[in-house]
Amino acid sequence: MTMIDTRPLIAVCIPFVAALLVSMSHKYPNIREMWSAIASILLFGTVISMTGGVLDGMTYEYTMFNLTDTVGLTMKTDPAGTIFATLASLLWIPINFYSIGYMRNNHEGMQTGYFAAFALCIGATMGIAMAANLLTFFVFYEILTISSYPLVLHERDEEALLASRKYLAYTLASGQLFLAGTVGVYCISGTMNFTPGGFLESHMAPAWVLQLLFVLLIMAGSVKAAVMPLHGWLPAAMVAPTPVSALLHAVAVVKTGAFAVLRILGFVFGPKLLSELGIADVLAWMAVLTILASSFIALRQDNLKRRLAFSTIGQLSYIVLGGALLTPLAFKGAYLHLVAHAVMKITLFMCAGCIIVRTHLHDISEMDGIGHRMPVTMTCFALASLGIAGTPFLVGFVSKWNLAMGAIQAGKPLFVLAWMASAILAIGYLMPVVRMAFFKPEPEGDPRHYGSTSYCMLIPICFTAILSLVLGIVPEIFPPDFYRLAELASAGITAGFGGVFK
Repeated sequence: MTMIDTRPLIAVCIPFVAALLVSMSHKYPNIREMWSAIASILLFGTVISMTGGVLDGMTYEYTMFNLTDTVGLTMKTDPAGTIFATLASLLWIPINFYSIGYMRNNHEGMQTGYFAAFALCIGATMGIAMAANLLTFFVFYEILTISSYPLVLHERDEEALLASRKYLAYTLASGQLFLAGTVGVYCISGTMNFTPGGFLESHMAPAWVLQLLFVLLIMAGSVKAAVMPLHGWLPAAMVAPTPVSALLHAVAVVKTGAFAVLRILGFVFGPKLLSELGIADVLAWMAVLTILASSFIALRQDNLKRRLAFSTIGQLSYIVLGGALLTPLAFKGAYLHLVAHAVMKITLFMCAGCIIVRTHLHDISEMDGIGHRMPVTMTCFALASLGIAGTPFLVGFVSKWNLAMGAIQAGKPLFVLAWMASAILAIGYLMPVVRMAFFKPEPEGDPRHYGSTSYCMLIPICFTAILSLVLGIVPEIFPPDFYRLAELASAGITAGFGGVFK
């Protein structure tokens, strides 16, 4: 059942209004940060108010205006979009409070611009999550690119300038590919509306045309999802402040890329057409190569943030691979990993930021014994690292189990071996950080100066670390109910294709 409701529009507008209020309060830091905090809580409340209805089969929809009889700037809630909207709005709360502590403790400049751009990114992410069609998706996709650019440029030094230019070149090119694919889809189908199971059909155009449109749209999503060899902007963007890195990896940009891939696979082309075209297998193997190559590269990185960046490149391709397998369990696992990776990776980046603020250390080789002085931070780091590796009772295990079952359901158990190898490699590049922190002594005559603990940073880290544990033990108990939403999303995508599966 579809209901006309303004709440999808309100959810999108809250962060944009917050960005305006933040900009107007540049002379009053406490008020500026208050607007951001209030907006994050209001946004989560607005999204949660729709989640129960979505779980009961309700769709909330609002059209700002129509361009044609079949296309308008429309926002709506469906299970897939609600997963992403709930995730982004939930995580904006801890990362917002963490940002306040980080920016103050690290004495960062241009904080007003930082918080305003941060809010704009969240608003664009909400628009992407609730986009009802390709046009609406594209509009907010581009807004996200423009609003995240100042965050990558934040330091305003030579390195940040080069990184931000690289970021803008990659992501603007991604947007143009998306636009070209969107226009092509509209020309052959007369619509752009996302439909579970896809709205394109084989009789609409020759196979090569459909394959070309698939390549254009998937490449657009793959750039922001950092699928190799389109990943070059992501390690470079690590020059940004650590909360920005957490935003890029856990809430926006790379997550929107992965979400775009899932939308294109499940709601534009659909499993039936993709199985006829036979092109999804190419995407699957690209994802496998990305998973393994990025994991090996991560092993060689000494800079902690760069190691986490290459970890993200591999982990995001789990989601791409899950969608490319086209089975119910694989789609379910992909949506669950969208959540799992976000919760775990935001924890890791916030821990990295806490290390940087307190010790001014960036390289792993210099971190001997820091766990003795920072036990809470490094315990949370260890918990999230185990989750990334897929350890049972953590949220990463839930998503990876469903992904593995999806590969078996598709009759492609070889992909399970790729995931197993990746898990072993994840242990290899993350757990040595924990070993050095806890099981190596501090250097004799340690010259390192430890700054004071900021509870504004520490509490958000503990919150997301505990969340990764709760969602791993009882995934159905958390109020947003990501588990049921993922089941509904995957069921809708594969409803007309289910007889193929064993």
